[in-house]
Amino acid sequence: MIAIIDYGMGNLRSVYKGFLKVGVQAAVVEDPALVDGADGVVLPGVGAFGDAMINLRAAGMVGAIHRAVDAGKPLLGICLGQQLLFEASEEWGYNKGLGIFPGRVRRLPEGLKVPHMGWNQIEINKADPLLEGIPDYSSFYFVHSYAVDPSDKELILALTEYGTRFASIVGKGKVYGIQFHPEKSSALGLKILENFGRVVDLC
Repeated sequence: MIAIIDYGMGNLRSVYKGFLKVGVQAAVVEDPALVDGADGVVLPGVGAFGDAMINLRAAGMVGAIHRAVDAGKPLLGICLGQQLLFEASEEWGYNKGLGIFPGRVRRLPEGLKVPHMGWNQIEINKADPLLEGIPDYSSFYFVHSYAVDPSDKELILALTEYGTRFASIVGKGKVYGIQFHPEKSSALGLKILENFGRVVDLC
């Protein structure tokens, strides 16, 4: 079972329904013990980075997320959930993140219309099981004003162009982050959720 973490800032039902559509067992959870008992973890999120970290700490989820990663469980961060995987964000000052990946979250360059909203392409940088069956330059649905800037460029699985090239998918081992919303990205977005479910099943 995949635990979709509910910390008050996620598009939870859409993510849950996306997994349901592709036949992957998932549940929305608020209890860290249920994260501990899950086979895989999804960290969704919309809103402000700092508020999200406050909510995760208050819910006891920071420790649960780290325990999942330390145990080798697959983890998928979606949108804000991807950003939270990094060390810190520049959104509204300095805010410390989960620190699972090295790097910072930075605002999209001045002069661009933000949020970056709508369909945009990904350029696949590295083959990965998460991207199985996803053609290069496929389009997905984005809504964000900040993007991750990994210190380790080996983390970058795909890039997207929007006034600058930013990392739209990152990953190492079985831990992944995606900046777009797969649950809002039609058949190919659902394929990514299906692929993550397959990664979980193989563990």
